[in-house]
Amino acid sequence: MLSRRFVLLLPLTFLALGSAYTVTRPASAGPTLDAETAFQRARAGEILLVDIRQPQEWAETGSPEGAQRLDLRSPDFLDRLSALAEGDRHRPIALICASGGRSSRTAQALTEAGFTNVLDVSEGMLGSAAGPGWIARGLPVVTD
Repeated sequence: MLSRRFVLLLPLTFLALGSAYTVTRPASAGPTLDAETAFQRARAGEILLVDIRQPQEWAETGSPEGAQRLDLRSPDFLDRLSALAEGDRHRPIALICASGGRSSRTAQALTEAGFTNVLDVSEGMLGSAAGPGWIARGLPVVTD
């Protein structure tokens, strides 16, 4: 029979391991963009910039100017992304999240799903080891 201490500590162990993975996760396996380049390329119409964070995050910080909002948790995420890309799986799509974790994982999953030109804005909105982030760079945001 498991000890009470073991049962109580097991969830904390998983939490600690998960946090360690987040902090030490490997760099993005695919192509990345810094926030400034993503902004310039979105403004020029060269990429489809997609903010994949959650609605409460959009409300807190706004979204990058020129970005489409698409909640990653949405059950029809892939269908809605395909519609935004007008069915073109070769269209350059840049994903941005808070700090690059979700965008990196999602870029990899989309590549595995057949999208051929997915980019990760690896510093995200709030910054990461990849850079200061969209907001700290003073890039424009929309709050509507």
